[in-house]
Amino acid sequence: MAESAGSTDLDLVTALRALANPVRLQLLSWLRDPERHFTQEHIADPVEVGVCVSHLQAKAGLAQSTVSAYMAELQRAGLVRATRVGKWTHYKRDEERIAQLVATLGRTL
Repeated sequence: MAESAGSTDLDLVTALRALANPVRLQLLSWLRDPERHFTQEHIADPVEVGVCVSHLQAKAGLAQSTVSAYMAELQRAGLVRATRVGKWTHYKRDEERIAQLVATLGRTL
């Protein structure tokens, strides 16, 4: 197998592992339409910049550290991008990467 194929396989496995957790999958789902799921006041545009981890934490009803760990896993898998705004971290889906992942999965299975 070519080295690039091995890299693609590893990327796919990493993403699927991140998506295997139902809470991480739900967080990613909420980020698909942030204006619908997060109606609080925002310090940054949730569509352009992303949703603050504190809003994700409040909606999920989990500890901030747990949500941060979940979001870090999604970020390592390339499914979300993080942006710092002051002392807060905002997360946004990486739609291009998700589309590539779906295409790869379609070709692989």
